[in-house]
Amino acid sequence: MKNLKVVYMGTPEFAVATLGSLLMNGYNVLAVVTSPDKPAGRGMTVKKSAVKLFAEANSLPILQPEDLKCPVFIDRLRRLNADIFVVVAFRMLPREVWTLPPKGTINLHASLLPQYRGAAPINHAIINGEKTTGVSTFLIDEKTDTGNILLRREVPVFPFENASDLHDKLMKHGASLVINTLEGIAVGSIKPRPQSDFMMPGETLFKAPKIFPEFCIIDWNMEAHRIHNLIRGLANYPCARSAFRKDSKTLSFKIYEARP
Repeated sequence: MKNLKVVYMGTPEFAVATLGSLLMNGYNVLAVVTSPDKPAGRGMTVKKSAVKLFAEANSLPILQPEDLKCPVFIDRLRRLNADIFVVVAFRMLPREVWTLPPKGTINLHASLLPQYRGAAPINHAIINGEKTTGVSTFLIDEKTDTGNILLRREVPVFPFENASDLHDKLMKHGASLVINTLEGIAVGSIKPRPQSDFMMPGETLFKAPKIFPEFCIIDWNMEAHRIHNLIRGLANYPCARSAFRKDSKTLSFKIYEARP
């Protein structure tokens, strides 16, 4: 099982736990693909991704392509001769990349797919008041988060849990689920299933689009429980926001925690 040759792709902190789990479980990680270094903060200091920092600390080869369709990058991936690609919180891959490995390209998503497809599933699950969410592994295809499911794991959402808390919890569950998925793929015990198999008749599918600043502004006309869910769904980043007037000035502020 551990002879699978893996190329790992990820960028933020959420992706670090899975990479660490692969190494701890003895998987052969041939290379790590992560986003290019970029300026951040007020001083615009060039910052490395969380995954790159972890990869450097563990002496793993690192690829940082600007263009995922670049022929040089694709040729380097091909020459690695990986059995499988593992993707966690990375960019959308072109077909030329995800079709390379013979055992496919698997993605970890922080929801119970097909619910909450998109960039911010953790935030939107809490904002919508979900009592249960989870993690899913699936095979990448042409569209975003629509590929056949490999494994899913349900995780409870507690009433006063915020997005930061749930992020850390799902990060750990996700790392474990990826290992379970690779074990199943290696021995042929997992049969990919279309996402439609996991839908109840008449079920509404909620999306999880990227969150922009205007979405974070609190509408105080909403019911208390909806305001509460918005606040905890955006904590500790990017945070729910409001403002008040004082001495002809508008003072804006963030709210990290509340009680309805």
